[in-house]
Amino acid sequence: MDLIVSRNGDGWQAAYGDKRWRCAIGRSGMRPANEKVEGDGASPIGRWPIRQLFYRADRIEKPVSPFPCRAIDRLDGWCDDPVHPDYNRQVKLPFAASHEEMWMEDDVYDIVVVLGHNDDPPVAGAGSAVFLHIARPNYSPTAGCAALSREDLLSFLAAAEPSTHLRFSEAS
Repeated sequence: MDLIVSRNGDGWQAAYGDKRWRCAIGRSGMRPANEKVEGDGASPIGRWPIRQLFYRADRIEKPVSPFPCRAIDRLDGWCDDPVHPDYNRQVKLPFAASHEEMWMEDDVYDIVVVLGHNDDPPVAGAGSAVFLHIARPNYSPTAGCAALSREDLLSFLAAAEPSTHLRFSEAS
């Protein structure tokens, strides 16, 4: 069974079986994966495996989940530089190329679910760091990820199966 992210009226929802949760997606909406480019702010339409889970151990307990899971370290980053050999890969800081810091001051990366978008192998410029993470309180758009409330994300992770994928779908 997949977590399906789709339109719900004027907003977005994530559905897993009979559960439905409010969701945020990329500021540019959804775009076919073959049209996704680095920095476009779009969530890539398609079905993406869940690779692993990171969490802030200083803020929350290890989530119940069937996915490989580890605590985020202050030196964890994610390369988003299309010309770097580590593009769309986890990196250790300090890191000279463009990257995201995984250890954030706000709580959106207290739980980060890494999706298998553009990672096998990464294609330069086709999008990086597409995650499922915690939504901001107002569900403001992401940079291309999906986001749920902390409670809803924890509920999904506890119910998920090892074969669960996340599917961005324009169909409602």
